[in-house]
Amino acid sequence: MLDLTKLQQQSIRLDQDITAKQAIHWRPAERLQNAMVSLDVELAEMANTSEWFKVWKIHKGKADAGKTHRETLLNEYVDAMDFFFLVAAIQQWTHLMPLTADALTELGDKQATDLNKQYLAIKHLLYDAYFDHRQVSYQHAWHVFLKIGLVDFGFKQDEIQAAFEAKNQVNEERQENNY
Repeated sequence: MLDLTKLQQQSIRLDQDITAKQAIHWRPAERLQNAMVSLDVELAEMANTSEWFKVWKIHKGKADAGKTHRETLLNEYVDAMDFFFLVAAIQQWTHLMPLTADALTELGDKQATDLNKQYLAIKHLLYDAYFDHRQVSYQHAWHVFLKIGLVDFGFKQDEIQAAFEAKNQVNEERQENNY
């Protein structure tokens, strides 16, 4: 089962640890801008790893050394998820992130649709959330993102949970080793 509240708490704690350890002093606008750019880049890395848009390519999907394409894509997916949580925390929109078990199941029961359109919708919604301060747009982008993971990429809730927690552990270890 995907426990979004737990993952969000881990994400916030890691960000607080990094900010303190690195002695980062943000003005609020700078912090939000940096998080939004980071989210944007992680979404692009997810798309680039999947390669769904590369219609000219027969064998789609990149894989990191020693990992399958699916493992690599899941890792990129949870990286983007982490920045969704961070932006929500910065905006004080954390209440938008948790979903009930029924809501997650309902998202997972949706039909796969055009990934290009979904990706562009997420970007549009995120820009709307940023420039027009629209919580509902952010929440909708989050739901589309979750749907892509659960339906279009076919990740199971427990896979996402485990991958996020493992990546969080890696990120904590990186901080201990002056990454």
